[in-house]
Amino acid sequence: MTSATRVPPAEVTGPFGAMLKRSSRRRFGEVPEALGVMWHSKAVLKAFFGLMGKARKWDTCDPQLKSFAHMATVSIVGCSLCLDLGYFEAYNENLDLKKAREVPRWRESDLFTPLEREVMAYAEAMSQTPPTVDDELSARLREQLGDTALVELTAFIGAANLAARTNVALGLTSQGLAASCGLPPLVDPSGIASAS
Repeated sequence: MTSATRVPPAEVTGPFGAMLKRSSRRRFGEVPEALGVMWHSKAVLKAFFGLMGKARKWDTCDPQLKSFAHMATVSIVGCSLCLDLGYFEAYNENLDLKKAREVPRWRESDLFTPLEREVMAYAEAMSQTPPTVDDELSARLREQLGDTALVELTAFIGAANLAARTNVALGLTSQGLAASCGLPPLVDPSGIASAS
């Protein structure tokens, strides 16, 4: 593979590296290029894995809503790697794939419930620079989700922004994870993110 990353991937070595490569092959069928890029700073890599691993275990907010929020976030940021990973994870977590495939064009799709639309609008509002979250949207979500789930959803979207913006800045792009499990590419109206 020819790398287009802004920092060239390093060779992933040592016992920790071997464990990460085994885990990646088991989970994805390959070792993502992102691992080699992030290997330059093992402290950052460990912190990212720790945060994302903990975020996946948060269980107050519905996993499907968090999945849609994640994909709406990374779509607006333009992280094809994150969108590909989001679809791959939706597949492996048995979430609604028809809806997952439509997240990048959720405004035009008729598949989503009003709550799902508000969650994706919230994710997009949080992902703008500066954020455009308003009191009305927050109040509607708070009423429907409750305080704990809204805090969890907000932090989950923040973590997705951290990962997406890091990946885009480093030039990390989709590696076809969704295709590796036989899934067709995601809908991509913007031309910036695709899982093919």
